[in-house]
Amino acid sequence: MPAGESSHSSHENPGCATTVGVGWPCRGGGSHPPSPASAKAPRLAYKSGARGALPTAAARQRSTGSQGWEVKPQSQPGIPAETVEMRVAVVGAGVSGLTATKCCLEEGLEPTCFEQSRDIGGLWRYTEHIEAGRPSLYPSVISNTSKEMSAFSDFPYPEDFPVFLPHAQLLDYLRCYAERFGLREHIKFGTTVVSIQKRPDFATTGQWDVVTEVDGKQTSHVFDAVMVCSGNLSEPSLPLHCFPGIERFRGQYFHSRQYKHPDVFQGKRVLVVGMGNSGVDIAVEASRVAAKVTICTGRGAWVLSRVFDHGYPWDMVFNTRLMSLIRNSLPGPLSRGLINYRVNQWFNHENYGLQPEKSCLVREPVLNDDLPSYILTGRITIKPGVKEFKDSSVVFHNCPEEEPIDIIVFCTGYNVSFPFLEEAVIKVENKHASLYKYVFPTHLQRPTLAVLGLIKPLGAIMPVTEMQARWVTRVFKGLCRLPPQSVMEKEVNEKKKNQVRRFGLSFDEVLKTDCLVYMDKLASFIGAKPSVLGLLWRDPWLALTIFFGPCTPYQYRLGGPGRWEGARQAILTQWDRTLKPTRTRVPAGSSSPCPSLLTVVGFLLLLAAVVFCFQ
Repeated sequence: MPAGESSHSSHENPGCATTVGVGWPCRGGGSHPPSPASAKAPRLAYKSGARGALPTAAARQRSTGSQGWEVKPQSQPGIPAETVEMRVAVVGAGVSGLTATKCCLEEGLEPTCFEQSRDIGGLWRYTEHIEAGRPSLYPSVISNTSKEMSAFSDFPYPEDFPVFLPHAQLLDYLRCYAERFGLREHIKFGTTVVSIQKRPDFATTGQWDVVTEVDGKQTSHVFDAVMVCSGNLSEPSLPLHCFPGIERFRGQYFHSRQYKHPDVFQGKRVLVVGMGNSGVDIAVEASRVAAKVTICTGRGAWVLSRVFDHGYPWDMVFNTRLMSLIRNSLPGPLSRGLINYRVNQWFNHENYGLQPEKSCLVREPVLNDDLPSYILTGRITIKPGVKEFKDSSVVFHNCPEEEPIDIIVFCTGYNVSFPFLEEAVIKVENKHASLYKYVFPTHLQRPTLAVLGLIKPLGAIMPVTEMQARWVTRVFKGLCRLPPQSVMEKEVNEKKKNQVRRFGLSFDEVLKTDCLVYMDKLASFIGAKPSVLGLLWRDPWLALTIFFGPCTPYQYRLGGPGRWEGARQAILTQWDRTLKPTRTRVPAGSSSPCPSLLTVVGFLLLLAAVVFCFQ
């Protein structure tokens, strides 16, 4: 993904009109022009009749020749119209904004989502031109997390979607999610949020004055609560003052946000500054046409392949409850040593110049399948940090010779900002906003403003923002209560110190967190955390799958508010959907598609581990 995380332009697929992605019909709406084929989109039969229930094979075949799911807006069951009272402003219609809108509807709230562009999708909606205030993609972006780990918890991807998704298909998924749950009618497109301020009676009402602008005309609204879902990948960080001599450099330089196609690098000597996901992606693409490509990094990075043990997706092997238990139960040095050992199994990072500067610290991994082989074949060279730039060259630390360069790409991340909020509401320092559980400002008299998606989980972001939204909406309703201000502030400060010790202090490292631990904590707040021990007696096979298998989002729909009857089936068939697009040729007598990770390694071992974990 760009800047740490996705080839068609979104304009080439208007309205999900006929077939979305790989044969996935859904009807368009909102700002998309209608398609003649959309008028007769068939209705899909579901097994359970609830939310994103898995479609039966027969239903898919009845879908007038289509291979995917039909998505049809549904009303929210059990929520009488007269109970819809609390008005919630949702800022942004990207991943976070869509799930925030849906969660508001589930809880009987009345959301209004403001989106400054003309379509949904946020980061995942590719445009050839760069739009102010919006994230920018390059056409080759592919998701870094697998589809099963990235799905919303009650809306699995179709089984024929690839395991790691090009941005166009991920956008298709978001569009059909919006159609399935009737979200578009709650989104105001082409509307910019200008300001959000506390009303004079905020201490008693918790209400906000929200000013929006459409075509130069401003309108004021009053809302009972606000969910900020504007993302943090639209304001590039370009600290030129940190690079001596850059003012003398006579070549071209730009931030990675401006990158679209590798043609600009044809025959050039390219320097990529920074080693996040975007930096490595751009370096790999540039190396296919450039004369020379160099990546400079002061810290190094762990590099992982999307293809992990036995060819399975990396996150479905890494993010399991068993692995999380091991990582968080072992002493710190032993746990870090285990991680270092695992990431060096693919290749020895020290031999490739990639070993993190402080290997005892856990670094956010870079997901790239090509970098090691491109280093081996001389297409890419790794160098230490920049000491200074000269007219047409660069000098690196601990390297006395100059390296001639023509183009510099600064992959230096993004700033966190909320231009529509007063600093007194959310203060950002060093790319970090002090928020309780990365969501709530700690000092507000009433918890009626929340920030979603301002976090860097070591895993998929979509189910994390969904869990945040499920928790936030219940806080808004008064069904969940926040701790006193002093307790929240103490936790925020301690979290910051712990993250610095664990990850090292650099830019927004304090936003990084263990995905599974964080999700479990929020799920426990709303009563949706799965009980492995309880399931062990009622449904042993499901318990085995949950504990030893990947922690897919469906686990958080097994019980509690928003329970989904299709969750169990989704969990037990998650590997089927993962292997479906790759097992396109199955030799006679082949082994079962169920990976060895999920075989029963012993009932007593599971019992002992679960008891240890939940005692």
